[in-house]
Amino acid sequence: MTQELRTTLRVANGGRIVIPAEVRHRLGLDVGADLVLTVQDDHATLMNAKAARHRARQRVRQYVAPGAKLSEELMAERKQESQRE
Repeated sequence: MTQELRTTLRVANGGRIVIPAEVRHRLGLDVGADLVLTVQDDHATLMNAKAARHRARQRVRQYVAPGAKLSEELMAERKQESQRE
């Protein structure tokens, strides 16, 4: 089980925040790393971009048949649409 880490950040001039070293280490963040901030209702989630891409792929996979290539399916659908027009 992963141990939860909770910390308080202060918003500085220009909306800047400092991410503590322990958090940067756990998220695998280096200087210049891209982050994805998701805001839903009254809370925000911050994750590294690699983790965000991984989660997005997992969500899409549940709608794609095993072994199927989504890009090939999309191209076939577009071809069918253009032939109908």
